[in-house]
Amino acid sequence: MKQAVPTISALAHEGRLTLFRLLVQAGDEGLPAGAIAKAAKVNLTTSSAQLGILAGAGLVSTQRRGRSILYRANYQRVSALLAFLMKDCCQGRAEILQPLADLSEKQE
Repeated sequence: MKQAVPTISALAHEGRLTLFRLLVQAGDEGLPAGAIAKAAKVNLTTSSAQLGILAGAGLVSTQRRGRSILYRANYQRVSALLAFLMKDCCQGRAEILQPLADLSEKQE
């Protein structure tokens, strides 16, 4: 629960959710801060502040490459959040979880 609250809180903002989705779509290679800001159509200062909140919640990791910072989605944190929600909040109820399993199978 202590990890779920800041993680959900970080995603509960349209701008941060947009940035996080961009990073998930970018995959393991991640994106530099400037490319993220450009793709999201926000200024670099706003993007950096929002990415800082996502990083503080453990949803993204950073790596310095020369003069730029590369951001990547932290898939382990997302998996942990989803597992928490399914186990704790949904209590493993099949009628809630089955549509998620069906959606996952369609993606493969």
